[in-house]
Amino acid sequence: MNNNNSAAGIGGFPRTFWTANFVELLERAAYYGVFIVITLYLSRILGFNDVEAAWISGAFSAGLYFLPTFTGALADKMGFRNALMLAFTLLSIGYLSLALFPLALEQHGLVEYGRKATFTGLREADIRWAIIPIMVVIMIGGSFIKAVITGTVATTTTAANRAKGYAIFYMMVNVGAFSGKTIVKPLRESMGDMGMVNLNYFAATMTFMALLSIIFFFKNVERSGEAKTMEQVLKALWKVLTNGRLIFLILIITGFWMVQHQLYATMPKYVLRMAGEGASPSWYANVNPFVVVCTVGAVTALMKNKTALFSMTVGMFIMPVSALSMASGNLLTGTVDIGAISFHPIAFMMIVGIMFQGLAESFISPRFLEYFSLQAPKGEEGMYLGFSHLHSFISSILGFGISGYLLDAYCPDPRKFASHEAWQAAASNAHYIWYVFAGIALTSAIALIIYGRIVNRLDAKKAVGHA
Repeated sequence: MNNNNSAAGIGGFPRTFWTANFVELLERAAYYGVFIVITLYLSRILGFNDVEAAWISGAFSAGLYFLPTFTGALADKMGFRNALMLAFTLLSIGYLSLALFPLALEQHGLVEYGRKATFTGLREADIRWAIIPIMVVIMIGGSFIKAVITGTVATTTTAANRAKGYAIFYMMVNVGAFSGKTIVKPLRESMGDMGMVNLNYFAATMTFMALLSIIFFFKNVERSGEAKTMEQVLKALWKVLTNGRLIFLILIITGFWMVQHQLYATMPKYVLRMAGEGASPSWYANVNPFVVVCTVGAVTALMKNKTALFSMTVGMFIMPVSALSMASGNLLTGTVDIGAISFHPIAFMMIVGIMFQGLAESFISPRFLEYFSLQAPKGEEGMYLGFSHLHSFISSILGFGISGYLLDAYCPDPRKFASHEAWQAAASNAHYIWYVFAGIALTSAIALIIYGRIVNRLDAKKAVGHA
């Protein structure tokens, strides 16, 4: 047993455990504050159109899901403390660069920033693509965090308190995510477009505080078990990619996550364009983790005697309801009053749709990991689970990419039109966007039923063959 596990600390956990959870909170606050408006930042601050902003954001999100298994192998060799110092250094540089890069563009006369950016050549300038290496720096730094913090929690807990330890970790993740998204609205309201630039100073401050915490309070921990080599990681990836049963399931579940990713890909732009600048997409996004936290325990208990595939199928059929709810805001008129709070109908039905998304996630996510782990050869469960987020890698690219084209076609940027009336005509069918995602979700749900029947039939034949 290592010293971190044996040392007494607050709540029975060592100092390193609490340091890891504290920096996780800071990192999540930084990440979600920036990511909830990343497509807005790319379009309103750097002049990318909807399609370009979507592909850049999707590639960024995809990398954050794909890289952690590889950077986790590097972290094992570097040591967790060194890996975290590298990660938070990269994140601090990356987020600070997101704030300083627009100022450099302004100094070169390509744009004028205020409550509303005025482009004076930036849209035609290749220099704006320099944002990509900045985002790669953030992506690499963030991928280390995902791998190392969970490893630290595992190493600094015992069999007796591990469940409690992961509950604390999960709480820190959600508190950080909630905090980061919450700060966006007051910044945007007080500063307009510049709020999305200055938000990055907040993010850089959070990650720099995390770096200082690691330097002064984090004691290196040793992973239990043998560290994986890059060759072993690549072999595990190949095994997953050649496991037909898993690949088909990953592709089906990708449909769910394509809709789920619209919280970041489509929803912010859609709500601000359709419900007005007074809408609060960053706050609406917080409804999702709130619903998950409130329902996941009850859903898990309800589904305890059902198979993982059954639970996932229930969740998959909730997702079309979510997308159709988001589409139906245009059917309401006036405002929707909930107590003393009034909502634009587009915003209200968006919140309803997000609530359904959170409920669907409670049915799907925990049981997907369970099912995924059961498909791994005995003794290789950990390596297989390292690639359990391949669906999010695929859905980030496809979900964001499709979002860009749909926004451009059905809900274009009002700033591109000479009059509000011209924009209204162009956006008259904006709700069609959600019909597309409802179709994707329904197709995935039906595919999962077919998949379940085929898998059950194959398992039955296999059982007969072994009898």
